[in-house]
Amino acid sequence: MRLLIQTFAYLWASPYTITGVAIGLILGGRFRRVEGVIEIAGPRIAGVLDRMLVPALALTFGHVVFARSQEALDSTRLHERVHVRQYERWGPAFVPVYLLLSVLLYLRGRDGYRENPFEREAYDVEDSCR
Repeated sequence: MRLLIQTFAYLWASPYTITGVAIGLILGGRFRRVEGVIEIAGPRIAGVLDRMLVPALALTFGHVVFARSQEALDSTRLHERVHVRQYERWGPAFVPVYLLLSVLLYLRGRDGYRENPFEREAYDVEDSCR
């Protein structure tokens, strides 16, 4: 039963995972598989993460985590694994819901990143393990 649930979770998140792998290939990142997640880092990925609206050390797409460097992957692994699980729960709806919540928070004069429930969950898990 557990294998069936895990298979479904991978399939449910697969549109983003496939997109993440394609982006990693285009940007020439270094790929590594850790705990069932594809981690990709490299200088061109760092450049993209630097130019985001909210610059990031790492970013998750399904079962793919992009980061500026191997050190960034190591330091953000726990946080980003929470996002992997969120993709497994929300599937194709994750990104639209995440962005909608961020926009609604910004429109209310709040922090659309730190107060986003998806980020709060990831930071709460990260904080509880320290």
